[in-house]
Amino acid sequence: MGKNSVIPWTIPNNIAINIIYMYLVVILPLVAALLAQLAKMFLHSNRLKLDWKNLTAYSGMPSGHSSMVISLATIVGLTEGFFSPLFGVCLVLAVLIIRDALGIRRYLGQHGKMLNDLIKDLGNDDVLDHGYPHLLEKIGHTPSQIIIGSLIGFLTSLIGFWLFG
Repeated sequence: MGKNSVIPWTIPNNIAINIIYMYLVVILPLVAALLAQLAKMFLHSNRLKLDWKNLTAYSGMPSGHSSMVISLATIVGLTEGFFSPLFGVCLVLAVLIIRDALGIRRYLGQHGKMLNDLIKDLGNDDVLDHGYPHLLEKIGHTPSQIIIGSLIGFLTSLIGFWLFG
């Protein structure tokens, strides 16, 4: 065998770094979402306890959804280029998801609160079947929750790219 030939079963010393770089587009958005969800547990304004149910909470400060999609768009922009078609797709996806969190999901939460209040006001009405579930009231996000979540996502990808890129 020649001096520069590679034996197929040898593993390069920096394989962990290569794997991390290869999957930065997957790893960093998940890390950003996890950081945002964990931050919800420690912010007093959210009034959440540390448990699995609250780890997947839909609302609260900061937005895990915006953290994830902004992290994805940022790392794709950094690795593939900010003028690549893939970055464009990620940017459109980010706008769609953030708009959904600010609009539709927030309105659904307001409707859930209204319906819960109406059902509570009916009291012991004979027409009311007692099988109505309690609807979620906090589903969407406020603009400040979106901004903080987006900053977490952006900084997570920026730091991750600086460390491993």
